[in-house]
Amino acid sequence: MPVRDQAKGGAPRVYGDRLVLDAIFFVLRSGCQWRMIPRDLLPWDAAYRWYRTWAADGTIDRIHDALRTKVRIADGRDPDPSAAVLDAQSIKSSEGGQARGFDAGKKTTGRKRHLIVDTLGLVLVIAVTSASVQDRPGGRRVLREPAARFPSIGLVWADAGYANKIDNSILSWAYEKFRLVVQIVKRSDDVKGFQVLPRRWVVERTFGWLVRNRRLARDYERLTDNSEAMVKIAMIRLMATRLAGQRVRWSNRPTGQTV
Repeated sequence: MPVRDQAKGGAPRVYGDRLVLDAIFFVLRSGCQWRMIPRDLLPWDAAYRWYRTWAADGTIDRIHDALRTKVRIADGRDPDPSAAVLDAQSIKSSEGGQARGFDAGKKTTGRKRHLIVDTLGLVLVIAVTSASVQDRPGGRRVLREPAARFPSIGLVWADAGYANKIDNSILSWAYEKFRLVVQIVKRSDDVKGFQVLPRRWVVERTFGWLVRNRRLARDYERLTDNSEAMVKIAMIRLMATRLAGQRVRWSNRPTGQTV
């Protein structure tokens, strides 16, 4: 049945919001091109048009923030976080597009996702830059937002890439500018191999959640705004699933084997 948009008038909408969301989630999970959306969902141009509209008018942001608040309340947390974790992830990108560079440390050509998450791993701030942007400049960019949007946050954990013995300017800058205490969680030099670090594992888990979606395992977007929107859509799907009382279980086992 056609869906009418009472706010704007005009011709009735042919495709409802749920159908559009299913198409967007299909692109997110499968990693396919928009033009490859199955016809039994809806035409690709309708799905892409609504995706761009919702990203531009802030609908995706509002849904994401509302679900994050509900998840925190359901977990027995205060709606306003008091602490957060900061980190960045370099990811390969497709050819061309906006803000594409080379991360010499990770030997990666593409983009870098700068995330601030709460202690549950839910995204608070996301900024996508060229991979050539180092952690400290990227950290300054994302640390500006918590002071305005989340004034309750007073402590941010980060790794040693955001400060070292020579340059601790970002620590003093964050405190003097926004009264944010940035605490560096260092890895012990005595431990060899992989080590789970306190607090820092939370944001690493979030990166793991994101790259389970094939659209985010590599950055295919031409614009960084679209890259940020896809991250929020991935978190919307995860939080909606959690609130519905369902559990997403990931497995790398071949098809036919039990989990």
